[in-house]
Amino acid sequence: MCGIFGVWGHQRAAALTHLGLYSLQHRGQESAGIVAVAPDGVARGVRKMGLVSEGFAAADVSPLHGPVAIGHTRYSTAGSSTIDNAQPVLARFREGHLALAHNGNLVNALEVRRELEDRGSIFSSSMDSEVLVHLMARSSAVKPEHRLADAMAKVEGASSLLVLIGSTLLAARDPRGWRPLVMGRLGDAWVFASETCALDIVGATVEREVLPGEIIAVDRDGVRSLQMPTLPLTRCVFEHVYFARPDSYVFGGSVDRARRALGRQLAREQPCPGADLVFAVPDSSNSAAVGYAEESGLRLELALIRNHYVGRTFIQPSQGDRDAKVKVKYNPVREVLAGKSVVMVDDSIVRGTTTRGLVALIRAAGAREVHMRVSSPPITGPCYYGIDTPSKEELIAANYTVPEIARRIGVDSLGYLSLEGMLAAVPDGPKGFCHACFSGEYPTAPPTTADRTPLVAAK
Repeated sequence: MCGIFGVWGHQRAAALTHLGLYSLQHRGQESAGIVAVAPDGVARGVRKMGLVSEGFAAADVSPLHGPVAIGHTRYSTAGSSTIDNAQPVLARFREGHLALAHNGNLVNALEVRRELEDRGSIFSSSMDSEVLVHLMARSSAVKPEHRLADAMAKVEGASSLLVLIGSTLLAARDPRGWRPLVMGRLGDAWVFASETCALDIVGATVEREVLPGEIIAVDRDGVRSLQMPTLPLTRCVFEHVYFARPDSYVFGGSVDRARRALGRQLAREQPCPGADLVFAVPDSSNSAAVGYAEESGLRLELALIRNHYVGRTFIQPSQGDRDAKVKVKYNPVREVLAGKSVVMVDDSIVRGTTTRGLVALIRAAGAREVHMRVSSPPITGPCYYGIDTPSKEELIAANYTVPEIARRIGVDSLGYLSLEGMLAAVPDGPKGFCHACFSGEYPTAPPTTADRTPLVAAK
């Protein structure tokens, strides 16, 4: 999962993009980058490892002049985290420059890359995104949006994109609409972002979502839209469950309201009679815990305090990083927990290691009983579309029953939200969402495999 942000028509486009990336930091913490097009038509870029606040100083952004820019915050779903795999990608081809920022994961990227290499293409990274750059450069189409359409017709999987070809800014979503992308206005400028919270920080007003299968082109000739053939909607339900910020609107609905509805449904399906209080594993579960408390009548407490200078443990690249950060990320409030039977609400359990550490903290703070409630179903399968669940071996719910998981993480009881309850609770549900990691119902065939170095899905 990554965050993308773009501006067309503002003299401080790069500075606005830099600011917008702060609001998308939760979508990727490994690297960040910005590419801007100067008034003379020259594209310049900067890419840095680490957080936006760590990687970019004023001296890095100030040379990026011009009214057009795109930016990217990276979370890789596989492979190494290196500067070569940071985005936006910036390349030169016969008609000038081409820059690309991608959120998603292309399931047939390895097959397409092999075909391109057989025809002479040379790749500079191991990202799946780079195949789109080569496909656009090879296209014989005249208009930039048609070049992008040619490229997107040859790939399969999740792709929300911002692309610069010359001074034209392109915004696109794949025909299934897996990942969110919104369009806004700031005076005479156009702004695009993965989530509406990034429009808020720069003062832009939301116009609408980029539609599934739509390519929007913005340049001196104005704004135009090209609609590609669409496929059945498979919007990622995990955006509402975990990834998106609660102050955002994604897929036409409020994330906060979706999570409250998930929590209320969870309380109906998995009540906990006799418990004294309910609390969230902050921050992505806060709204779900509010909903659980509203429906159950239990008192909502702040029992875990999060250190906000530590990143999201789920999207740390290695298990060692995740384990270490759990120990410094949370601290229990003993006065709230001591002697109490508590309900701990979390949005999901992926590997179980973070949860086990949290339960140990809660028990050490004196809780009499710990009951775990999860506002999504058990994750039993890998995601091929941009989430770091590459194999069933890493997924605790794919290998153990619910009672076994409860014993392994050390809780007195464990209750998950049902698949039907989750899909009914999210905005515009229950149809039109991808829930393959919960149900095993994949909209596409698994990614191509071959005896080559695996591609990195840098999303």
